[in-house]
Amino acid sequence: MHHADLIADIGLSIVAATGIGILAKALRQPLILAYLAAGILLGPKMGFGLVADEATISLIAEIGLILLLFIIGLEIDLKKLAASGRSLVVTGLGQFPLGVALGLVFFAPLGFALGDGRFDALYLAVALALSSTMIVVKLLYDKFELTTLPGSITLGVLVFQDVWAILFLAVQPNLADPAVGTVLLSFAKGGLLVVTAMAASKFLLPRLFTFIAKVPELVLVTAVSWCFLVSGAAGAVGLSREMGALVAGVSLSTFPYNVDVIAKVVSIRDFFVTLFFVGLGMQIPVPTGELLGYAALASAFLIAARFASVFPILYGLKNGLRPSLICSINLSQMSEFSLVIAALGLNMGHVSDQTVGILTFVFAATSVASTYMIQYNHEIQKVLAAALRRLGLRDVADAGDRIEPHADPDIVFLGFFREASSIFQEIETLSQGSATPPRVLVVDFNPTVIRELTSRGVACVYGDIANLDTLVHAHIGAARAVVCSIPNSILRGATNQRLLRMAKRLCPGAKVMVTANTLAGAHSLYAEGADFVFVPRIHAAERAARVILSFRDGTGDDVRQAETAALAARREVLG
Repeated sequence: MHHADLIADIGLSIVAATGIGILAKALRQPLILAYLAAGILLGPKMGFGLVADEATISLIAEIGLILLLFIIGLEIDLKKLAASGRSLVVTGLGQFPLGVALGLVFFAPLGFALGDGRFDALYLAVALALSSTMIVVKLLYDKFELTTLPGSITLGVLVFQDVWAILFLAVQPNLADPAVGTVLLSFAKGGLLVVTAMAASKFLLPRLFTFIAKVPELVLVTAVSWCFLVSGAAGAVGLSREMGALVAGVSLSTFPYNVDVIAKVVSIRDFFVTLFFVGLGMQIPVPTGELLGYAALASAFLIAARFASVFPILYGLKNGLRPSLICSINLSQMSEFSLVIAALGLNMGHVSDQTVGILTFVFAATSVASTYMIQYNHEIQKVLAAALRRLGLRDVADAGDRIEPHADPDIVFLGFFREASSIFQEIETLSQGSATPPRVLVVDFNPTVIRELTSRGVACVYGDIANLDTLVHAHIGAARAVVCSIPNSILRGATNQRLLRMAKRLCPGAKVMVTANTLAGAHSLYAEGADFVFVPRIHAAERAARVILSFRDGTGDDVRQAETAALAARREVLG
């Protein structure tokens, strides 16, 4: 009978999660909110009490949680972390400890426990210092902002947050006995687990995966087996099984098979993770006025603390107001990982139902709010930047160490992204040895670009190309060529059509090159008077087609060697 009840409970949970998930999709809200709502609807505390056996659902959900953390580990690229820029490393290392410190200072005086076996204030501080990878990546991907400077820094900070969360998971089981010896022993166990897993991934697992690589089903089973093996080992030595799953994933993250493993495990993970969040929803207490008040206060604190822990670091590293503010806005929500940490803390008796309830409502509120904050992050930062300038904060444009633009530049780049970097490199190469190399002026608001170009002796103007006043003050009227190589999908506050009109107005004697991703867009720009429309896929296709035909004709043996040598010789501003 219990078996039948279990199947019915799982079935109800999945059906409810699906129905509310479809509604959330229509309203463009995170699916995790839908799963939590399904748990609330089915559970005994706030819903209809249709699911009685919460313990069994929680047990199944724990399997999903282990698989979720395994996936997170697989997606942590340690090589990229090691190669991260100074701004990203300093921000990633500093944001979490600063956020936790602010949280403790804020919540401890409000009466949340911190000692005698209860750590509500600490859990609130840790949970609110982590941001949602799932929500941020999805929204930035939809806005084509993952590869921009603020997007790259945002993603890097999220990866560092995952590492900080791993460290907290290592200490979490011993919080009730925080003696130095106990904490050091916990770190020693964690270190030994990491070293053992990494050693196996370097010397043992490559041979095993090479042997089974041609059997996809066996690759999946072996990867999941490795996950549960390391997870079980972590549990056996007194660490959390969830931390073991993370370590297992990280140890496989540099494998050539990790993309295939992720693709296969995701479907299994999603099923169990759905049950995890439904089960968590069942544990949410009936919201009292006090709980909702604390949740609102904590939500406001989270947003304020994110600006206080991210903006000063990035601004202090001379990234300018725009990237520093946009990164702070992008990270202003609570992580789904925080709910995992809170759920584990509840099971260990470290926190109360009320604390988990507060964090759940904070997650819901900040997830909804950040959907709109990220959607309008550029507009929000403009308002905040103007206010900060009035308070006396200087921007990159006020630094005084840039090269002043020529009165009569030959070539003006409106915006400087990756295509512009490559075009600039080719112009430099073609102009080598020329008695009169072209005078180039770049208008952009990426401080990394400005610094690199300035170091190369290239004149720059820091500013928004969407603003006509910026271009007027840049004195581009004598330019012979104006270039915008950024498609409309990436431009913010402007379009190639608008830039074309402004260039024609300000530079009547210049030839203007703009960019389109579609044939219809290219035709429209030519009709507007563009002298050349850059269509990246078409102009790259000619080179690719020549290479492919050379392979067919047997004359392309030296292509790879020539290309790798050519890439090594390039000195692009954006790599």
